[in-house]
Amino acid sequence: MSKANYSYIGISFIILVFGIIFIPKIVERISNKDITREESRSKDISKQASKTSNLAFLTINGEPKKVPDFSFTNQNGKTITNKDYEGKVYVVEFFFTTCPTICPKMNANLIQVQNTFEDIEDFGVASFTINPDYDTVEVLKNYAEQYGITNPNWHLLTGDKDKIYDLANIGFNLYTAEDSEVEGGFEHSGNFALIDKNGFIRSRIHNGNPLIFYNGIISESEAIDDDGQTQQITMLKEDIKKLLNE
Repeated sequence: MSKANYSYIGISFIILVFGIIFIPKIVERISNKDITREESRSKDISKQASKTSNLAFLTINGEPKKVPDFSFTNQNGKTITNKDYEGKVYVVEFFFTTCPTICPKMNANLIQVQNTFEDIEDFGVASFTINPDYDTVEVLKNYAEQYGITNPNWHLLTGDKDKIYDLANIGFNLYTAEDSEVEGGFEHSGNFALIDKNGFIRSRIHNGNPLIFYNGIISESEAIDDDGQTQQITMLKEDIKKLLNE
């Protein structure tokens, strides 16, 4: 037998072995729809990307700003961290229970927001007290009952004052300060921050500019305050819905 014939026999043997070993595996993959799964994954990724809303990200130095790690105690004495809000859309405020001016208005508006999304498990609120020396767990629990806070994901949080102030001023860029000369003894923003399911601070584009935070003081029923500012609670509700659908 010539060398050429030996070569043909060798090649035929290799093809035969390949067919015996690999063709059944290919058939099995097709029958198990593995290839279809790969196509489905591509479709899922495309579908997920298309679900992203038109809400903007708060960016610092060109990077989307994410909520920093935090850990405080809520009105039920339970430790709550930023991880407890993962997978949820939530609103952030800084307040104190003895506030004589804007806090009652802010929390009355948040109650309206709470009631709008009362059946939504993926919605929550984080209310950080800026007077933790007074606002103990017991005080916060009474406050929650007084205002009708029923959402299990609405946590009134107390803890180390310095950490709370750093979280407000640096973490959320919401101004907070202790000032004995102002009514109530504290200064703070009356704005709300809106956080998406991945922990990023989000906002809408309004009149061509980013509406980074939402005015929490003016109610929907009030519509416009004495300074001519329009309420933004309706916007907040609309944008919460968008993030819940992402």
